Amino acid sequence: MARFLLINILLISLFFSNHVDAREVVRPGIEVLREQNFEPLKGKRIGLITNPTGVDNSLCSTIDILASAPGVKLTALFAPEHGVRGDYVAGASVANTVDSKTGIKVYSLHGATKKPTAEMLREVDVLVYDIQDIGCRSYTFISTLGLAMEAAAQNGIEFIVLDRPNPLGGIKVEGPLVEPGYESFVSRYPIPYIYGLTPGELARMLNEEGMLSGKIKVKLTVIPMKGWTRDMTFSDTGLPWVLPSPHIPTPFTALLYPATGIMGELEYISIGVGYTLPFALSAAPWIDAEALSNSLNSLNIPGVDFRPIHYKPFYAIYKGENLHGVQVYIRNAEEAPLSLVQFYIMQELARLYPEHKPFAAAGKARLEMFDKVTGSAKVRAIFSKGYNVSDIIEFWNKDSELFKNCSKKYYLYR
Repeated sequence: MARFLLINILLISLFFSNHVDAREVVRPGIEVLREQNFEPLKGKRIGLITNPTGVDNSLCSTIDILASAPGVKLTALFAPEHGVRGDYVAGASVANTVDSKTGIKVYSLHGATKKPTAEMLREVDVLVYDIQDIGCRSYTFISTLGLAMEAAAQNGIEFIVLDRPNPLGGIKVEGPLVEPGYESFVSRYPIPYIYGLTPGELARMLNEEGMLSGKIKVKLTVIPMKGWTRDMTFSDTGLPWVLPSPHIPTPFTALLYPATGIMGELEYISIGVGYTLPFALSAAPWIDAEALSNSLNSLNIPGVDFRPIHYKPFYAIYKGENLHGVQVYIRNAEEAPLSLVQFYIMQELARLYPEHKPFAAAGKARLEMFDKVTGSAKVRAIFSKGYNVSDIIEFWNKDSELFKNCSKKYYLYR
């Protein structure tokens, strides 16, 4: 018995030892900057673009780290969507204010102004960017990144990115490039829907490939992570997850966002926003949950499973109604065609319920947003002919290999 207990104690100790090691695998850019004793920032006035995801492994905010760093003068904060402390809901305009903890002026980049103005940058020598993104083009932080780089270049200011992981990994690339005329805050740059780069790598590409307005270039420095490799999704990093927005509560939700988010723009079914599983669901009052689940599972989509689910949303579309549908399970993120999952769901719904075609009930504004998010009107035009995923696969994947080959020169990690 004593020997059995000793073996169990050793196994438990080994488990927790490995767990602690895993948490320390990846060190984000802010920790590497601290290891450098903040040398790139010393003697300069610093403006910081961040939100609650800008933290070290101990969950200490980059705001507070830089505010107390020796030789660093933090003079301004810049707030993307949701605000620097995360106190604004999705889509809400962020106000200019003062950070209550540090007393530093906060300038909004998610309201009437989305790009730092010369006046905002008057007391800034270096703009620093530290935000955890989710690796999907329609998530607005990369638009904020590019616009801030443009502003820095136009005002003769240096730009530093404190790098963080791409939660989807650095290998997967899916979706067509944004076409001219379809640029927006949810698709500002000609990159695929899933682009396989970290914020620092993307900044390098925007800068060097002439993607910034007027092909302007900024004096750019990326402080890379330590310990990250391209095959890592966020759960492999050991880093603490801080939700980048209210509907991305876990790193697994970041995997689901590109799987249902485009479909959600049509507002004809619930994708779980308004319930406890945002982006993980597809449901409506008129769906037979068992039938849809069986239909989708019979497609044998690589790395993806579905199960029937029934729920009542607390808010958003179909608030208070009993809904029936499926929960999406990403079993293997590497194999799963993440951004095509929603098209398979729409395909099967159109087949099972021809009176509920995806685009039929959507108003003009919803259809326009769908096109903006996909970066082209062609996706909707092709898909609506027969609602078959096979019809759009060639178009959807047409730019993937070309983009991969182009973006490789900006890799900071292997």
